[in-house]
Amino acid sequence: MKVFKFGGASVTDADGVKNLAKVLKITVEKDLVVVLSAMGKMTNAFEKVVTNYLGNTRDLSASLHEIVHYHHNILKGLFDSDKHEVYKQVNKLITELSQFLEKNKSKQHAFVYDQVVSYGELISTTIVAAYLQEIGIENMWLDAREFIITDTKYRDGNVQWKDTQQRISEGVNVNGITITQGFIGSDNTHNFTTTLGREGSDYTAAIFAYCLNADAVTIWKDVPGVLNADPRYFKKTTLLHHISYKEAIELAFYGASVIHPKTLQPLQRKEIPLYVKSFENPEAAGTCVGKGVTLDPVTSCFILKRNQVLISLSSLDFSFMMENHIGEVFKWLHEYKMKVELIQNSAISFTVCVDNRYDTLVPLLAKLRGTFKVKWNEGVTLYTIRHASSTEIKKLEADKTVLLKQENRDTVQLVVKE
Repeated sequence: MKVFKFGGASVTDADGVKNLAKVLKITVEKDLVVVLSAMGKMTNAFEKVVTNYLGNTRDLSASLHEIVHYHHNILKGLFDSDKHEVYKQVNKLITELSQFLEKNKSKQHAFVYDQVVSYGELISTTIVAAYLQEIGIENMWLDAREFIITDTKYRDGNVQWKDTQQRISEGVNVNGITITQGFIGSDNTHNFTTTLGREGSDYTAAIFAYCLNADAVTIWKDVPGVLNADPRYFKKTTLLHHISYKEAIELAFYGASVIHPKTLQPLQRKEIPLYVKSFENPEAAGTCVGKGVTLDPVTSCFILKRNQVLISLSSLDFSFMMENHIGEVFKWLHEYKMKVELIQNSAISFTVCVDNRYDTLVPLLAKLRGTFKVKWNEGVTLYTIRHASSTEIKKLEADKTVLLKQENRDTVQLVVKE
């Protein structure tokens, strides 16, 4: 029994759904759990609904219409008649969403977000399951919210493993093909929908694989596998044929975008291999993450993060930066939802590179100025290089202003102003 995960890029239109069916036929896997994301860029479209709803704007109706129109276009490309049962199923989900927006009393962004955005996955899986059935690929549609149980931390739910393990192992049929949603679960208190964090569909695949003792997980993407660098920023890239669990976790921690950081931990615990393959070329080998050599081929790996913020703190009276000072800083970084990418400290200073993803830099700086002397640089780029040679580092530093450099045996990090 195996688990496949398909992202939004694989089902962005009717042709994408047909190609997904082709992949299933080529792989000839009979016992599968297929985890699906929302179609195309629909997560962004549902996020727009949340923004318009909480902002009480007149654009709410238009943003809902955009979602309906998009999915109906895909349905038209897959089914000969609009009388097909799947139209009723999709319209029922849209009606449920509309009723939530009418009756909901909460204005808590994270809660509303999870209740709304989850419909992207519910609609996607409904359409794909119906199409597969239509062309003779028998399958069972499964609501992931009944099986993946989390706490009440909306937008980033923590999996309650005991409950989840029991529900999946007892309730999921490992024979045949099951279609289910990535990214979503439900909380263990009120049974409201929760999400596992952006890009959490990979994590969903790992959860099902862990609980079902799957033979393997395959993530199908629009790339040939895991590359040693992002081709959007680096002209020459190398396909990694094999990566060890440890190395993959390191790469994910530093921000490699192909594999979700949470995905690898449950797989490693049961030594379930993870494959990253191209849905455009499904017979190619792709990349395997599992036991064995660290990297094959042995090569440098480059990770780039733009639009970071470098914050440097020093004590106002030139006293040492002690544990209590640093502890306060981390408390505030957590409070203002800053993701810490790099830290460096000396006797009287502390420097941190953070991702200002929630746009909370201004109030954070105001808080820090009450205790420290503060300097900062916005719009910096963080490079992380694994297994790099000194020649490669010098080449990367050329024509850049290096604001901070940190190095250990396997990893070099550079914060630069380009």
